[in-house]
Amino acid sequence: MKTQIIRYTNKASLEPAAAILRDGGIVAFPTETVYGLGGNAFDPAAAKKIYEAKGRPSDNPLIVHLHDYRTAGQYAHTTPLFFELAEAFMPGPLTIILRKRSFIPDSVTGGLDTVGLRVPSHPIARELIELAGVPVAAPSANLSGKPSPTAFSHVMHDLNGRVDAIIDGGTSEFGVESTIIKLENDGTIKLLRPGAITIEMLSLFSDHIEVDPAVTQKFDGIPLAPGMKYRHYAPSSPLTVLEGDNDAVYEFLNGKERCGVICFDEDLPFIRGKHVYTCGPREDSLTQAKRLFDCLRRLDDVEGIDVIFARMPAKVGIGLAVFNRLLKAAGFSVRTLPPKR
Repeated sequence: MKTQIIRYTNKASLEPAAAILRDGGIVAFPTETVYGLGGNAFDPAAAKKIYEAKGRPSDNPLIVHLHDYRTAGQYAHTTPLFFELAEAFMPGPLTIILRKRSFIPDSVTGGLDTVGLRVPSHPIARELIELAGVPVAAPSANLSGKPSPTAFSHVMHDLNGRVDAIIDGGTSEFGVESTIIKLENDGTIKLLRPGAITIEMLSLFSDHIEVDPAVTQKFDGIPLAPGMKYRHYAPSSPLTVLEGDNDAVYEFLNGKERCGVICFDEDLPFIRGKHVYTCGPREDSLTQAKRLFDCLRRLDDVEGIDVIFARMPAKVGIGLAVFNRLLKAAGFSVRTLPPKR
């Protein structure tokens, strides 16, 4: 397949991509979280193309992207709490799962009777959806299981020749996929995937926030949202997350050969090795989120690495999203190092 590369200059420059979406094709486009791979959400054949291009399991649901949250009732059964959250966080990196309208194809929702709705804040994404005139179903624009794409070059590496078009939109703002929540009948907000909209932010709208076990534990059931069931974000070499104090981590890493390391800025003077990448300052989870997938992809390009080790991030705020992505990338391989005596 010949992939058309679209360089954004203004809204009109997106019309070829919008026409592809209307005609049943698939387009990779930038969002504020990561790049998405979109197709017409009303078209089962377009959903099939997305799954095939990514090599994605068909029971892993797609997210439906809208231009305006006020149209959500056309696609799902909304609630007052949905509109409270949408008013606060849409456009933005939040996906809300609701009971779908019957005409949303099962192939888009993985056979579920629910659908995840989101309104991206990236101007290219919003203009593209508006021009297309249809809601856009989209997962991340990477090969299934690989690190999500936060730059145009990542999408080109994975999907050039597999999709109809790729829009060059530079680098993503947040670097991790949207927060996904499900609204329960009793007013509970259930967190299915952490992201830039944090538990602390959500708690302003409900006294009952429940974190699904799949956020921090291996999941084997029916996935209600992307990223719950399957191994995701994984580099080619096996990854282990290291938990322990600084001295224990440095001693462990400095005795290893042929390994890659993802660490914090403050660690760099203390870790020997050629393949050491920093994802940001220890206390800056937002920068860590933005850099994480790029670090994983950079290590994929290095020859002679047998294993990758990553430092354990914080588990609060957006740090929970970084922790979740590292756990998924590592297949839940965590090594706790005893304190150095």
